[in-house]
Amino acid sequence: MWYRFVLFALGSLTLAFAADDGWAKVKALSSGTELRIVKTGSRTPILANLDEATDESLIIATKTEQISIPKDKIEKIEFRTKQTSSRIKSENTVHNNPIDKDAARPTAGATRTPGPSGSASSNVSIGGKGDFQVVWTRLARPN
Repeated sequence: MWYRFVLFALGSLTLAFAADDGWAKVKALSSGTELRIVKTGSRTPILANLDEATDESLIIATKTEQISIPKDKIEKIEFRTKQTSSRIKSENTVHNNPIDKDAARPTAGATRTPGPSGSASSNVSIGGKGDFQVVWTRLARPN
């Protein structure tokens, strides 16, 4: 009978350490990281930047205010990796056509001789942001 108690205790400790390990990942995120937070009982996530993560709460900065959300009111936290390169990409193409020596010889009655021709084009594209990745999810509570 006592071995069931020991197995239950070990299982509970494993789950507790797993939950703390996940929150440690949240605490390891750097300030300014873009977050998507799903609160308990809410359908719409909060988009904000991380200010600080403590053992009890998550402090975030939205566009208008700074908020502290208790850890037990959060269902899921996702983060977006910071971009290392620019999202703007430009492409320039130049085509030069040299003078055709035979076509450049003046013919009778011609007033102009053809010169070199060419073309140039430019293209600018703006890429999207990276996807959100789940960093922490609340473990299901037994009923």
